[in-house]
Amino acid sequence: MEPLKNLYNKTLLNNLASEIEKQHAAFDKKSFKKKVFDQYWEDKELKQRMRHITESLHQHLPSNYKKSIKILKPVAEKFKGFEYMFFQDYVECYGLDDFDTSIDALAHFTKYASSEFAVRAFILQDEKRMMKQMLSWAKSDNHHVRRLASEGCRPRLPWAISLPVFKKKPAPVLPVLKILMFDDSEYVRRSVANNLNDIAKDNPKIVTSLAQQWLGKDLNTDRLIKHACRTLLKQGDQKTLSLFGYAKAEHVKVNHFNTQSKVAMGDKLSFSFTLNSQKKQLGKCRIEFAIDFVKANGSLSRKVFKISEADYKDKEKHISKYFSFKLISTRRYYSGVHVLTIIINGIDQVSKHFKLDTQ
Repeated sequence: MEPLKNLYNKTLLNNLASEIEKQHAAFDKKSFKKKVFDQYWEDKELKQRMRHITESLHQHLPSNYKKSIKILKPVAEKFKGFEYMFFQDYVECYGLDDFDTSIDALAHFTKYASSEFAVRAFILQDEKRMMKQMLSWAKSDNHHVRRLASEGCRPRLPWAISLPVFKKKPAPVLPVLKILMFDDSEYVRRSVANNLNDIAKDNPKIVTSLAQQWLGKDLNTDRLIKHACRTLLKQGDQKTLSLFGYAKAEHVKVNHFNTQSKVAMGDKLSFSFTLNSQKKQLGKCRIEFAIDFVKANGSLSRKVFKISEADYKDKEKHISKYFSFKLISTRRYYSGVHVLTIIINGIDQVSKHFKLDTQ
């Protein structure tokens, strides 16, 4: 698979330069491309390349910020996708001192590529003013702008600058989310759920309280709340689990738990078990497994994986699963004794040790 950074190639830059030239005849295409593809280009990663394009644009556009934005607005309409976030990056780098022009630009640009990263610099600079703007955006006719109102103020937006003030006290975020909770667009509602999930990592009681208030309104809201509570559910938070009907399943027992004692890097760890109910049926069960992975320093770090969840009408259910120890970029494996645990409704039931050999 080709690296994402290679999205920034000669074709993309040629097209960009041509569109800018249509709006600004004095734009020096040749000089711009030469500046972008300098001697250090190949060594730059994705975000570094984006910032380099931003800086190169700045050197070839008018020094007057308002004039540059006027040129870039119609250009941005020709390009859709996250790789074109250098339009927003331009605003973040050069527009912090011109709030009105920048906010108008971010709302425009987000219709073609999200402004969720760039807007955070404005929150950090003037939280009250920017959150007032977020409330206004939450009422926009455009679903991309409404989504920006939620996505832009996520406390823990991946790949973005975090917002420590909202990690500690997310109160300013909540009015925005309450407006967007029942939005017609699933795209917007999904962002609300992700924002709430971020909040749950630092302020679980706030999200649990909101879940209690909003559950049962309608199917879309129930779906949103469950997605918002996914971290709490994985953590086995009993109050959250009970909200969704997954009370302690004391009548359910895990039997015939079998797995390998050893697994080699690149192979699969297979395991199986049977759920038996002491009542007429198993009932509502959220079935998960956890692996306590050995870290570089020898300590263990747990990761929980969902198997299934349902209202089971039978007294018995047999489950066979596997976990692949194939090398992936998002997780590094270390040799040593790991722990496999079966979890029912947030409660550890049975565990077995196995040895991973990465050699």
